[in-house]
Amino acid sequence: MSLPVVAIVGRPNVGKSSLLNALVRQRIAIVDPTPGVTRDRVSVPLLVGESSYVELVDTGGMGIEDSAGLTEHVEAQIDYALAAAAMVLFVVDGREGITPLDRHVAERLRRHNKPALLVANKIDAPDQTYELADFYALGFGDPLAVSAAHALGTADVVEAIGKTLEGAAADRPAPAVMKLAVVGKRNAGKSTLINALAGEDRVIVSQTPGTTRDSVDVTVEFGGRRFTLIDTAGVRKKRKMADDVEFYGHTRAMKSIRRADVVALVIDASVPISRVDKALAGQIAAQHKPVLLVVNKWDLARGKAAGEDYSDYLAKTFPELAYAPLSLTTATRGTNVRRTVRLAEELYDQARTRVTTGQLNAELEEILAARGPSHKAGTKPPKVLYASQIGTEPPTIALVVNDVRSFDGGYRRYLLNRLRERLPFAEVPIRLVIRPRRGRK
Repeated sequence: MSLPVVAIVGRPNVGKSSLLNALVRQRIAIVDPTPGVTRDRVSVPLLVGESSYVELVDTGGMGIEDSAGLTEHVEAQIDYALAAAAMVLFVVDGREGITPLDRHVAERLRRHNKPALLVANKIDAPDQTYELADFYALGFGDPLAVSAAHALGTADVVEAIGKTLEGAAADRPAPAVMKLAVVGKRNAGKSTLINALAGEDRVIVSQTPGTTRDSVDVTVEFGGRRFTLIDTAGVRKKRKMADDVEFYGHTRAMKSIRRADVVALVIDASVPISRVDKALAGQIAAQHKPVLLVVNKWDLARGKAAGEDYSDYLAKTFPELAYAPLSLTTATRGTNVRRTVRLAEELYDQARTRVTTGQLNAELEEILAARGPSHKAGTKPPKVLYASQIGTEPPTIALVVNDVRSFDGGYRRYLLNRLRERLPFAEVPIRLVIRPRRGRK
């Protein structure tokens, strides 16, 4: 069952994102003094009763003139949120009083005719509440005084939401089966891919590089299974970042890789592989995340290269991800986007696979018989005494050996490649732990 939507709206820089973070007690949305930071809809479940939830949705500032010319896109996202909303939190700056833009927001909300709660933010002390009398003129009843920055008054907001939507709030939906983070450099087509999978304009798409600023979670359903798609800000070299907002977006993108079950690394087929692409591949490999290489805008490369040639090119360019499968997509047309999710689902299942100790040791015995580690001077003749799988996500294999010095980097890579060929996790990273035999004591 879908959750009732509570949309947070207001003019720019009144603290809408701060309020969302304060209500859910997590740093979900980017907060910055720069007006117009939020562009896309950022949503998160909010508990409003013992077991009842609503979907809290942050929106961009109404009336903002976006510096990148995305004003119409931002306003469209606000309209989507209002159309879906069961209730609205109308946020104003309690210290500044009513502004013409506040009146514009009020008039727009009246046209939607949705239940609305007026929230006066930035009231940091009780003696400031006398300033709120003017807000009655907006026609939305008693303003609730809050300080999102200091988490003051937020419990009253949650209680008011619960009363307004009593009977409409629902149990929290079943958790998503898989979290798929979509990452890549700027303008590679990540948001277009997200929208194609969601079947709606869930995030803003523009030719302007750096359109997405925050990480946006979008829940979709395929074949009766729920997935969370994580759209991330486009990555570029740190020395080229323009401001704090871009730095925050980059930080969130890296965090999204860490919290994802599977990562889709989106590559622009119309341009050569860049240093940013290679750096992202290194980050993903270092965290042992299952990864799908999504070559987007394939329609622009068709005729210039065959899929097999591009696969070989990527294997040489990203040797640390040579095992990763490839998906050739044209997100603007929806080509292969559903196959991308199915491939990601296969990687998710592989990363959670566990093999028996007997199977692992039998395969390892054959690998060692074909080629064992070299006997280095000053070491004991190398032996693997025992092997077992000690973890999943990623599959983690521990070898107990008599002398770890014979198992150098080159032989470890050989072992990993042969294990990947023989075990049921051929397309995901494997963590190999080599331990010395412990004495009886």
